Amino acid sequence: MVGSALVRYLEGRGDNVLKVDRSVVDLRNQIAVELWLKQNRPDAILFAAAKVGGIYANDTFPADFIYDNLTIETNIIHSAHAAGIDRLVFLGSSCIYPKFAEQPIKEDSLLTGPLEPTNEWYAVAKIAGIKLCQAYRKQYGRHYISVMPCNLYGPNDNFDLSTSHVLPALMRKFHTARIQEQNEAIVWGSGTPLREFLHVDDLARGVVFCLDNYDGYDHINCGAGVEISIADLAKTVARAVGFDGKIVFDSSKPDGTPRKMMDSSRIIAMGWKPEISLKDGIAQTYDWFLANKASQFTREVA
Repeated sequence: MVGSALVRYLEGRGDNVLKVDRSVVDLRNQIAVELWLKQNRPDAILFAAAKVGGIYANDTFPADFIYDNLTIETNIIHSAHAAGIDRLVFLGSSCIYPKFAEQPIKEDSLLTGPLEPTNEWYAVAKIAGIKLCQAYRKQYGRHYISVMPCNLYGPNDNFDLSTSHVLPALMRKFHTARIQEQNEAIVWGSGTPLREFLHVDDLARGVVFCLDNYDGYDHINCGAGVEISIADLAKTVARAVGFDGKIVFDSSKPDGTPRKMMDSSRIIAMGWKPEISLKDGIAQTYDWFLANKASQFTREVA
């Protein structure tokens, strides 16, 4: 999702974008990564690759999440240095911050308290990525920076209910309920946690903005600056999808962090700001889902 948004934005402004499919280069294979980077030598790397998922996936496959992400990070960052590539933007996640961090979360909240247990494996790997960038900057003078996005959504999102994040999971769940003419749909958790959602096209602009304008040792937040409860998010997604049945919250399932909104004042002060509202972004994403994914899931439930 993030990689395709970056490509759309960069190609739209006339950049020559080098990209490689995971079937060609396994980013967990250090030799393959080193060879590709030395052969192609890009001017800069936008590092969006990661193994990602929602609460269920993170809690069920902790070894996969920490191993794959640590391996991908060390391979790409070290190989970029070895190939003489001086600029790199590493994309992290808001889950790097403590579960009960002061809100909105400033960048200096990192490592000030315990992480959310359901995704700590992914969070630890992302923290390691930040520290790798800082280490290569400190020891070798590389211009490697880290950008922390909030929860993302948009075209090319993952709609698999076992591995997806909350917004695409809700979209697929309500779409299926509408197609099957169900009277209700069940949503994990109490609905009370507060979250912040940024359209992936806004993030793409933010990442490239940082590549062009930011060269700091510390990571920088990139968020929407507006939060919404999961209950209100569910209602918003249901309206966009056209599901008018009852939404039932299963409080026996985990909520995750109770509140998570980042302080993005640093990047906003530099001149970037989000442009796509949550309501418009959800509507656009559902249009993409209908055009690209809905038929697949309709066949599954037929």
